[in-house]
Amino acid sequence: MSVDMNINVSVKHHARGRLIQREAEMRNSILAQVLEQSARARLSNLALVKPDKAKAVENYLIQMARFGQLGGKISEQGLIEILEKVSQKTEKKTTVKFNRRKVMDSDEEDDY
Repeated sequence: MSVDMNINVSVKHHARGRLIQREAEMRNSILAQVLEQSARARLSNLALVKPDKAKAVENYLIQMARFGQLGGKISEQGLIEILEKVSQKTEKKTTVKFNRRKVMDSDEEDDY
């Protein structure tokens, strides 16, 4: 019975792997259709440094392609503009808050 369970788990794992691979191939296919080679290279370089931002840009491009909002292939300059838009939307604002604590002044007792 445990051999059957191991085979079942192995088959499910293999199927999940194929599904992930097929999804990656579809993403790459769509990106190849909407990006010029130079823009594609820039996006690949970005993915090495900031994978989260690259994924967000890829999702944005794929969504635009699915809704027919792209007029043609996006150049490197067009990709730079999209990167700037995404950076503005995902920009993290850092705030520093100082908590000043009141410290008992030891000189107060000596004043009397």
